Amino acid sequence: MRFETLAVHAGHRIDPATGSVAPPIYLSTTFARDPESVPIGGHTYIRESNPAQEQLEDALSPLEGGEAALVFASGMAAGIALLQALPPGSHVLFPDDVYYGFRAAAGEVLPNWGIRSDFVAMGDLAALAAAIRPETRLVWLETPSNPLLNVVDLAGAAALARQAGALVAVDNTFATPVLQRPIEHGADVVLHSTTKYLGGHSDVQGGALVFARRDPLWERVGHLRHILGAVAAPFNDWLVLRGVRTLACRMAAQSTGALAVARALETLPAVSVVHYPGLPSHPGHEIARRQMSGFGAMLSFRVAGGREAALEAVGRARLFTRATSLGGVESLIEHRATSEGPGSRTPPELIRVSIGLEHPDDLIEDLAQALGGS
Repeated sequence: MRFETLAVHAGHRIDPATGSVAPPIYLSTTFARDPESVPIGGHTYIRESNPAQEQLEDALSPLEGGEAALVFASGMAAGIALLQALPPGSHVLFPDDVYYGFRAAAGEVLPNWGIRSDFVAMGDLAALAAAIRPETRLVWLETPSNPLLNVVDLAGAAALARQAGALVAVDNTFATPVLQRPIEHGADVVLHSTTKYLGGHSDVQGGALVFARRDPLWERVGHLRHILGAVAAPFNDWLVLRGVRTLACRMAAQSTGALAVARALETLPAVSVVHYPGLPSHPGHEIARRQMSGFGAMLSFRVAGGREAALEAVGRARLFTRATSLGGVESLIEHRATSEGPGSRTPPELIRVSIGLEHPDDLIEDLAQALGGS
């Protein structure tokens, strides 16, 4: 079954009570049992399982080619649950440009759980191989990365981790399974902030883990979610499931728009560098071509005039909305270092944009006037 069809039909079932084609929203926090105390519908309490959660998980796992999925209240909650499942004494390798929330967790939280971590340039496989230790239990990959759009050779990195007996987790939020399926390249777990493209409309928060195997790791992470409570609300699960149905067509249109914008930015004298893997000038372009079916709708660029010029350009944007996050139908722009706050490692002259569903020519005109000051 082709992806576009799968996105529409995965996890879909007609409501047996009413014949409803759209899934109902069950808001109940608890579920009744029969006279023998057996759960009537297979659920007992919302924190353990519920119909909306089950349906969304059934939809997400085949999209990534996995055997099972778990959904969470946020992308951070999903990633932290995976890290919590590691035994004390574990060593984790993160990308040197990992999403700033996980960088903060590595320094502020993981040591309290007896987990050590290091950061490595994952695009350099020799550097990754040298950083792996006997106690390394997890190699964390993010490709394309946020916000520099760096690309990692998934198959190469997964092979190194597998030789060392380490698991591989891939943050696939930017690419989505429309464009990249990390499990096919050797990943054990795929992470999504479903707040972004899977939800797709800037109106829901959520996260998900898709597991290559329905194994003890999946069981342990699911148990941690149940005990610690990082579950998504049923309505949020319903909104993400609705977003998944249009994911393929949204990503196709937004990726086409992003490539047009990236090409236009390369021609502007106010722009020194464009970070977008769809451009031949990007150092990871060939790897991206090999492991992705498209290049995504996120890009960043550096303003030749430095930090102040970048801030001024963001302030002059008219069509782009100045806001954090990504993956919605509206295009967003931000001075990323300011958004990340103190401790940000993002270059101060960098602007990050999320390309929405507007006509790319309108977006290009807006960026041109913002960067030109007219």
